[in-house]
Amino acid sequence: MERQALEPRSPRGRATKATLVAAARRVFEREGFPATHIAEIAAEAGVATGSFYTYFNDKNEIFAAVMDEVQEEMLHPVLSEPPAGSGPVAMIEAANRAYLESYRRNARLMGLLEQVATIDDEFRELRRQRWIAFAKRNAGSIARLQEQGLADTGLDPYLAATALSAMVSRVAYSNYVLGEEAPLETLVETLTRLWASALRLPDEG
Repeated sequence: MERQALEPRSPRGRATKATLVAAARRVFEREGFPATHIAEIAAEAGVATGSFYTYFNDKNEIFAAVMDEVQEEMLHPVLSEPPAGSGPVAMIEAANRAYLESYRRNARLMGLLEQVATIDDEFRELRRQRWIAFAKRNAGSIARLQEQGLADTGLDPYLAATALSAMVSRVAYSNYVLGEEAPLETLVETLTRLWASALRLPDEG
C-alpha cells in the first residue's frame, strides 16, 4: 500500500480527491471491503475510473484515506462542555461520551478495519498506529492527573491508558459492531466509573 507523497495542488484536484474519499466511504459501508471495486468507487464519485489513479494507487490506499479521516474525528472529538468547575471525572465522562458517539457513527468502518487487519499486515500496522495514538493521548491525561495529586501515582500512565482504552474500545466494538445494544447513557456511566475507580480519582458526587 504505497501512499501518495504529494497532495493535489489545485482546488479542483483537492475537491476531486475529497469526493473520491467520501464516495469510497459510502461504498465500503454499503458493500464491505472485499466486495468493493475501484470502478464502483469512481462511479459513486461521478468520475471516470482512470481519474481514480490520479489520486490513489489502489483500493487499499483509499481505504486508508477513509480511515485517516475516521481516526482524526475519533482522536479529536467535539466534547460536550462539563459544568464550570467540574473535576476530572466529568472530563472523563465527556471524553467517553464523545468517543462512543463517534464510534457509533463509524461502526461499519471500525468493523471493517478489524476484519481487514486480521488478514493484511499493512492494515494491521495501521490499526496498531491508531491504537498507539489513542493510548499516548490518554497517557498524557493520566500523567497530568498524577502531577496534580488526583490520580494514583503508582500506576504507569501508558500501561494504565492502554488497559483503560482497551476496555472502552472493546465495549464500543461489542455494542456497535456486534450488536449488544446497551443504552448509551449506561455505557457512559459504567465506563466512567470504572476509569475513575481504576485511577482512584476523588469522588465528585
